[in-house]
Amino acid sequence: MNQHNKIWLSSPHMGLMEQQFVNEAFETNWIAPVGPHVNEFEKELCSYTGMKYCAALASGTAAIHLALIILGVKRGDKVICQSMTFSASANPIVYQGAVPVFVDSEKDTWNMDPVLLEESIIDLKSKGETPKAIIPVHLYGMPAKMNTIIDIAKKYNIPIIEDAAEALGSHISGKKCGTFGTLNILSFNGNKIITTSCGGALLSNNNTYIEKARFLATQARDDEPHYQHSEIGYNYRLSNVLAGIGRGQLQVIEKRVEQRRKNYLRYLDYLKKINHKGYNIDIQPELDGHFSNRWLTAITLDPQFNKGISRETIRLALEEDNIESRPLWKPMHLQPVFSDAISFVNGTSEWLFKNGLCLPSGSNLTNEDFERIFKALDKLFQ
Repeated sequence: MNQHNKIWLSSPHMGLMEQQFVNEAFETNWIAPVGPHVNEFEKELCSYTGMKYCAALASGTAAIHLALIILGVKRGDKVICQSMTFSASANPIVYQGAVPVFVDSEKDTWNMDPVLLEESIIDLKSKGETPKAIIPVHLYGMPAKMNTIIDIAKKYNIPIIEDAAEALGSHISGKKCGTFGTLNILSFNGNKIITTSCGGALLSNNNTYIEKARFLATQARDDEPHYQHSEIGYNYRLSNVLAGIGRGQLQVIEKRVEQRRKNYLRYLDYLKKINHKGYNIDIQPELDGHFSNRWLTAITLDPQFNKGISRETIRLALEEDNIESRPLWKPMHLQPVFSDAISFVNGTSEWLFKNGLCLPSGSNLTNEDFERIFKALDKLFQ
C-alpha cells in the first residue's frame, strides 16, 4: 500500500480572506441565495473581467442553460458546440430539447476549428437551418481563436455563448476570456483556478439578459406579494455564503494564475531534458497574443515516437505513487450519450484524447510534490 499523501490533479487553494467573508455571512445571518456577498461578488467579477453585468449562479452548467434560454433556444433548434470539452458544455443544449452539433478542434490551441465551424454553418443553412448559438470553449485555460470565431459568427448573425469555465485569468492581447461572447460563462467548481466549492457566473454587456438570468435563477417568481409564476424557473442562484468564498478567492486570482503558469514552466523545463534523451513529448501550445492561465498543464505523446511509452503508461506510473493525472477530455462526438449527434470532425480531438494527459497542476503544489512527480517520471524515462 502506498504511504505517500495524495497529489491531486487540481485541488482547492484557499487564501486569507475567504473565512472572514464566510464568518460575516454567518454573523449577519445572510445564508440564503441573496445577500451582500452575492452583490459584491458580481461587481468584483465585472471589475476583473471588464464586463458590465454579471449573475452569480449555482454552476457554470446553470449559466450555459440560462444563456440558451435567454437566446430563445427551443426544442429542435441546432446549437454548435466544441466537441473537445467537458460534457457540461453540451448537456444544457439537450435540457432545452435542442440538438447539439459538434465541431472538432484545430491543432494550434486544441479548441474549436474555425474552418470546420464555418463548414458546419454552411451545411446546416443548406438544409434550411440556422444554428441558434455557438459554444466555443477555452480548453484547460487556453484561449480559442476567438477573433476568427467572432468574425464567422457575425457573418452568419449567430450569437456566441463563450464557455470560459476553465479560463478565468486567460486573455487574448489583454482582452479577458469571458468577455468575447454575447453571453459568457465562468465556473467556480472545486477544481477550478478559483472556487466557491460549486458555483458559476453568467456575464454580458446586455443588462436585460442578466436581469432575465437572475429572474429565472430564482424560480421565476413574479413581482407579486404572493407566490406567482408566469414562467418556468430554476433554483440556480449562488448562495451568499459561497459568494463570500468567491470574493476571497478573487482577491488572489492573479497570484493563482502566476502559480499555475510556474507549474507549466517547471514541466516545460523537465520535458526539454527528457526530449534531449530522444523522446518527443509536447505541451499544449500557446499562440502569439494568447495568454493561458494554464489551469491544467496538458501534454501529448505518441508511443511510436516515445519508445512505446504512452499517456496511459505515464498515468499508471503516477497513480502507483498516489499521484493523480487524467486523460484529456473524451470528445463529445465519441460519448455514448451523443453517439447519434451531428458532428464535423477532422481527427484532431480523437488524437488528443488518445495521446493526451493532464498533469498535476494545483496552485498549492510544493517543491516536494514536484520532486515526487519527477522522480516517478524519471523511472520511465531513464
